[in-house]
Amino acid sequence: VQLQASGGGLVQAGESLRLSCAASGLTFSTYTMAWFRQAPGKEREFVTVISPTGGTTFTANSVKGRFTISRDNAKNTLYLQMNNLKPEDTAVYYCAADRERNNILAKRGREDVGKYDYWGQGTQVTVSS
Repeated sequence: VQLQASGGGLVQAGESLRLSCAASGLTFSTYTMAWFRQAPGKEREFVTVISPTGGTTFTANSVKGRFTISRDNAKNTLYLQMNNLKPEDTAVYYCAADRERNNILAKRGREDVGKYDYWGQGTQVTVSS
């Protein structure tokens, strides 16, 4: 299984970025997919998650209204549209896959890094003020 995250970069506050995560080696359409991020010196934190069909999403309060998760099951690709970026969004962003469909239904399940079966390598997002 491979999850290849891309699209990170250096932007100024208020600008936008779109991250992608290309999946291979798994039946993408059956996996819950999520984005996490990790800033220097901090633990990896939940950002947003999407159900296998795309019909259900949950998003952390810190990015709600600015970040949108989506997926294209025909292309085996997960996306994260990030608008109005802030310096505090600076982190390495990781995509993750969970084969268990029901973990998304509980906050503790969907935000627990231990519940995810596969991880991408991460893509750096740096937001300057």
